Amino acid sequence: MKNKPTTEQPSNYNNLEKMSTLELLSNINTEDKAVPNAIENVIPSIEKLVDIIYTKMHEGGRLFYIGAGTSGRLGVLDASECPPTYGVSDDWVIGLIAGGDLALRKAVENAEDDVNLAWKDLSAYNISDKDVLVGIAASGTTPYVIGGLEKARQYNIATGCIVCNENSPVSQVADYPIEIVVGPEFVTGSTRMKAGTAQKLVLNMITTSVMIKLGRVKGNKMVHMQLSNNKLVNRGILMLMDELHIDQNSASILLEKYKSVKNALDNYKHKSI
Repeated sequence: MKNKPTTEQPSNYNNLEKMSTLELLSNINTEDKAVPNAIENVIPSIEKLVDIIYTKMHEGGRLFYIGAGTSGRLGVLDASECPPTYGVSDDWVIGLIAGGDLALRKAVENAEDDVNLAWKDLSAYNISDKDVLVGIAASGTTPYVIGGLEKARQYNIATGCIVCNENSPVSQVADYPIEIVVGPEFVTGSTRMKAGTAQKLVLNMITTSVMIKLGRVKGNKMVHMQLSNNKLVNRGILMLMDELHIDQNSASILLEKYKSVKNALDNYKHKSI
């Protein structure tokens, strides 16, 4: 058992099927509590990756994620949330999953085992040394991710990774590896659990920090968010009311006129609207 990677180690619990609902939930929660501590241990590694991503994106580069299965889905999710949250174009943070969009809902047989597929996917976006590529793989052994990172390094593209085992093959081909060792899963080998949670939290940290550094947040507010539904419009109105100390009607008029919180703040004059 000792020679197995951490993500494949046996669960700390046995006879799961004999546990009550309360026992199952409590024990899963106990395991989940280990995740933030594991992330805290690697914050210096996350910092290095964030700084290189910020530098590249500040100079006009892009951020790419590649992964398979749960890891790939988490990358696509993080990328897809950047445009509505921070008002950036949808080609600035790009998530790619082995097997394409179909794999977001259904497993695509053998897609993650193709060592050449990631570079083919990346080439469609004309990835270059202006960009950063981050591979996401809980096990740290996914051929799709390894192949993509190896090829990227040949073209002097900065590379990072988010894995949950130490000294993995993926880490060895990344310039900025992040290794979050969260321990065995509650269900042995089910890395959608603690490993997936850890990866999601780190992805949140990366893009949130980068977007703040790029000026996409003012104070603590998403002033560049897309006003794509009533909830976000109402949030924008409340932001303007709070920032400018104006009433709801005035804030609504401003937002309608300038189409974004940031534009409204930049153009507001302290006079009757």
